[in-house]
Amino acid sequence: MDGMLKLFVSSFVLMPMLLTTSSAQSCSRYAFSSNRVFSSCNDLPYLNSFLHWNFDSSSSTVQIAYRNTEVTPSMWVAWAINPVSTGMVGSQALVAYRNPDGTVKAYTSSVDSYQTSLSESNLTFSVSDLSAKYSNSEMTIYATLELPNNMTSVNQVWQNGPISASTNTPGPHAFSGSNVLCMGTLDLLSGRSDTASLGNPKTRNRNIHGSLNAVSWGILMPTGVIIARYMKVFKSADPAWFYLHITCQSSAYILGVIGWATGLKLGSDSSGVQHTPHRNIGIALFFLGTHQVFALLLRPKKDHKYRFYWEIYHHSVGYTVILLSIINIYKGFDILDPEKKWKRAYTGILVALVMIAVLLEAFTWYIVVRRKRSRRSGMMNGANGVNMG
Repeated sequence: MDGMLKLFVSSFVLMPMLLTTSSAQSCSRYAFSSNRVFSSCNDLPYLNSFLHWNFDSSSSTVQIAYRNTEVTPSMWVAWAINPVSTGMVGSQALVAYRNPDGTVKAYTSSVDSYQTSLSESNLTFSVSDLSAKYSNSEMTIYATLELPNNMTSVNQVWQNGPISASTNTPGPHAFSGSNVLCMGTLDLLSGRSDTASLGNPKTRNRNIHGSLNAVSWGILMPTGVIIARYMKVFKSADPAWFYLHITCQSSAYILGVIGWATGLKLGSDSSGVQHTPHRNIGIALFFLGTHQVFALLLRPKKDHKYRFYWEIYHHSVGYTVILLSIINIYKGFDILDPEKKWKRAYTGILVALVMIAVLLEAFTWYIVVRRKRSRRSGMMNGANGVNMG
């Protein structure tokens, strides 16, 4: 009985390891139905993709099979070599998608901008035996490439996206998540592949941009408003609440401007990639935040006749900034497409701030109402004393 128990436990522990090993070796274990054999292959880290190849260094030709799994009939796939850089622009692509009648179209496309529609065109090097096959949610592109300048190491790019239902042509792929990491270098002789990661400069800058703006506009700004609205009710907190409010909002503004500038730099480095609503809200926030800074310098004294109107303006702009900030942060989450835990964490912080605000709203109203009753009671007692005298 003990032996059976040990066997069961061992199987339970080893089975996930075996399954993991099996999935990790899916590229080398894959058998093509057409009896094609490839001497080298790579499991590409993004978009469920795999590259198989045979390289002939004497003729500088490479025979490739690019596989993309979990592809729907309404998607296109592409694999490309970029002879001039490591990104998308300049890449020489092999594209394939399934037509509505079930046939598969495979063709070449030279990518010259981020706004490409992957229209059919010749490449800067020769391509032969180009074909594609779609089966069981998997698209495979076959081709033989004659590499330029006796190339043995290539910059590769791979991608997928939706097919436009109205034109039956490739539409724009996603500009977030895994789709922005699908590039790297491949040594055709050794099989070594280096791909983009979260550590590459552009991805790192996106994360810095998102983090700075979430902390500044999305956390510090609302915290500063909570401090100003509720601490000033307590007489003992004056003027400490004001300095805390200024410190919080100034820190938020400085960090927010840095985050905004990082966003502008990302935009200039990614010509053709447009996130217009996110960009426009970001610009509006910068100008509204800057307005608030100058409004603070022009703040009238408490007894000034324009103080009432200044406070209406100041509060209106402040609450508008917070509302737009939260909207834009969630738009940023959709663009960056990080792990869900980050969006949940920010949502949790936001909910906590709202709950704190609700509790403080109720408590401060209680304080204000009690003070009014106390004043009213004091006035009545004073009046009674005068009458009795």
